Amino acid sequence: MKLQTPENILRIIPYPPGKPLDELEREYGISDSIKLASNENPWGPSPKAVQAIAEMLTGLHRYPDGSSYYLTQALARWTGADPEEIVLGNGSNEVIEFLIKAFVNPGDEVITSHPSFLMYQKFVQVRGGENTIIELRDMQHDLATIAESVSEKTRLIFIDNPNNPTGTLISKEAFATFMDALPETVIVVLDEAYVDFVAEEERIDILSYVHNSQNKPGLVSLRTFSKAFGLAGLRVGFGIMPQEIADLLHRVRQPFNINLPGQVGALAALADKEHYTKTLQETTQGLKWLSEQVGRLGCIPYPSHTNFFLIDVNGDATRLYEAMLYKGVIVRSMKTYGFPSFIRITIGTTAENIRFINALKECLNELGYV
Repeated sequence: MKLQTPENILRIIPYPPGKPLDELEREYGISDSIKLASNENPWGPSPKAVQAIAEMLTGLHRYPDGSSYYLTQALARWTGADPEEIVLGNGSNEVIEFLIKAFVNPGDEVITSHPSFLMYQKFVQVRGGENTIIELRDMQHDLATIAESVSEKTRLIFIDNPNNPTGTLISKEAFATFMDALPETVIVVLDEAYVDFVAEEERIDILSYVHNSQNKPGLVSLRTFSKAFGLAGLRVGFGIMPQEIADLLHRVRQPFNINLPGQVGALAALADKEHYTKTLQETTQGLKWLSEQVGRLGCIPYPSHTNFFLIDVNGDATRLYEAMLYKGVIVRSMKTYGFPSFIRITIGTTAENIRFINALKECLNELGYV
């Protein structure tokens, strides 16, 4: 077999998936481990979502609704957007792929920050586009440099807000200044995967940009059911955008891209305000407690507007990550992100948070970091 593979595909480094939890436990000889590495919802999905999915399982021989009509209508009520301004994806990363398919040709430029979500750049590589990567400044998106980097070839700008992995947030005033500095030929994609955890008064008014896009850059907001709604396993995300952009994305969207359990589960999760509110409240309380405890251990916790936060452990983060594994606590080393002494952890349940602090204290002492 002689493969004629395009050079842009050969240059792509595959997304590094984590090992299954069972495999990690077998490899390290541990059991009853807790996973605080993937920013998932530790309280699980809405019981109403689980029940709704169970009740529809006998209908799996039917194709799902290709337009996701009922879920789209519910999202319109939830967000205040018009149904025609919403595009659903198999996770919000599929909406990212739609945007790049629709607007990027080989040689076109896309601006992203580093560190941020790796898939922005990978989708651009697949398309044959050129990535312009702007380093964070003081753990924040460098909006001024991003604006200065826009050229005639720039088609899209991806900004995760809050940022992953830093948890930092762009102010409404800074974002308005940034948008005013851009040409109307550019589309700004604001990845708001963690926006549910942001205080409402600090959130950017997305609809004011979506509904007033004439002679201004287009704005797309990406959202997901994977975090606050606890449905990461169903892979349901969506974008809010001007109808002109949405119409183009539907041209590149495959039919039936949201499966039947995903549509039913997400619809039921939207209706369970109690579970959603509990997740936000528990996350806020857990973040406050964990930050205080981490500081008492001699580490440096960083403020966050998400369900995760960074910790400077004053030593090699990867060594600490490995030591924590033997305690049955899975965290994320930030060494490959350019933060060699940082780990990132997800806010867990009360029991998980206590276990993390106890394991962290033991590992810090064993490694001599404190």
